[in-house]
Amino acid sequence: MREQVRNTIAGKAWARWTVLAIVSFTMMAGYIVAKEMSPLQFMLEKAVGDGGMGWTSGEFGIFAGSRGFFNVFLLMLFVGGVILDKMGVRFTGILSCVLMLVGSAAVYGAITLASPEPMMTVPLLGTVKRQVVLAALGFAFFGIGYEMCGITVSKAIVRWFSGKEMALAMGLQVAMARLGTALALGFSPIIALKWGLPRPILIGVFSVGVGLIAYLYYCMMDRRLDKELGERQSSQDADDEKFHFSDMMLTIKNPGFWGITLLCLFYYSALYPFLDFATKLMISKYGVDAGLAGLIPAILPFTSIVLTPLFGAWCDKKGRGATMMVIGSVMLTVVLAVFAMPGNSSWLAVTLMCVLGIAFSLLPAALWPAVPKIVPMKQLGTSYSIIYYIQNIGLMLIPVLIGKVLERDTVGDQVDYTMSLVIFAIIGVCAIVTATALLWLDRRRHYGLEDPNIVD
Repeated sequence: MREQVRNTIAGKAWARWTVLAIVSFTMMAGYIVAKEMSPLQFMLEKAVGDGGMGWTSGEFGIFAGSRGFFNVFLLMLFVGGVILDKMGVRFTGILSCVLMLVGSAAVYGAITLASPEPMMTVPLLGTVKRQVVLAALGFAFFGIGYEMCGITVSKAIVRWFSGKEMALAMGLQVAMARLGTALALGFSPIIALKWGLPRPILIGVFSVGVGLIAYLYYCMMDRRLDKELGERQSSQDADDEKFHFSDMMLTIKNPGFWGITLLCLFYYSALYPFLDFATKLMISKYGVDAGLAGLIPAILPFTSIVLTPLFGAWCDKKGRGATMMVIGSVMLTVVLAVFAMPGNSSWLAVTLMCVLGIAFSLLPAALWPAVPKIVPMKQLGTSYSIIYYIQNIGLMLIPVLIGKVLERDTVGDQVDYTMSLVIFAIIGVCAIVTATALLWLDRRRHYGLEDPNIVD
């Protein structure tokens, strides 16, 4: 496969880096929508007469966790993975962009058109504002396309960068995604305070629309790659690349695959939900001005924009991917534990976010390029879908849990974040244990996680 790719358009540097820029921009647009509401928690929880929606912390937690509802309960990530392996990156990518566009538009409609007053009873969740339910349904629909886009972009990068600068490419893609997160965290409050709560949501809808247009151009380039590959490989080679359900048993029985999956679950379940609540944490515990509070959590993705490609390039040339995962997990856990301790220095918060930014760069730069070392190309889409599915369980449940804990620990305008941050730190400890076990497995089974990615 690597030799075949080398003799096609994917072997030309300008082409594969153009592809990377396109798919990374599309994914970045999704990340803008994924985090645009997180720094607006303080506005959503204001009274309706004060320009807010009157949400509670518990209702915000329901919304934040709703992105994974359909993916988890309706198994949409499995469906997306099978679609990807059966239909390819072009069809699946376009479908995912359309789903993101419709879902983000539905969130905008819920915030602008639905009244925040009426209540309704939801099984397992209790009495919730109807507006919250409608916004959560839109966000859940967006989540189908968002996660499907993630696995599609990952497979597209593997397809175009096989035997080349794969970790660097994935690092740059992650950096672009972090830019989307940083823009959402840093500027959503500023835009909302100046032009109203719905405006940053509308910008997110527009961004996803542009991402869809960009992806259509990528499809033209990928069609050319398919044509060139078809001229160079035999029918037997083509059959070897086809996906078969029976092949998935080999992946499911692979302990290395489950090590990657569980590490992804614990790491992102601690990190992303923390970011969902971090802006209000800066306001309540560290006394940061509401208009600037989103900029402190934005330090994390802004730091990773620079560092993730650098760590990816290091992993390409020097290896040590499993070791990087262990170090990143340790840094994540230490930072969350320190956040849980008493103290309200805003400078401490800034310092901790900078350290967390390094962890936010270190582990993903090694984790995502490790998957193709464990899983064959023909099973990659479905394997990514299982990883994302397990991850979505954490991303769905943890925000709901933290929202309930914060609701219980709120007295008047005072919020005690200690217990919620302790929960995050415990999840981080689980990530450390899993990353260490993965390093041990790599030494026993020789997956190549510690080896360089570039093949001469």
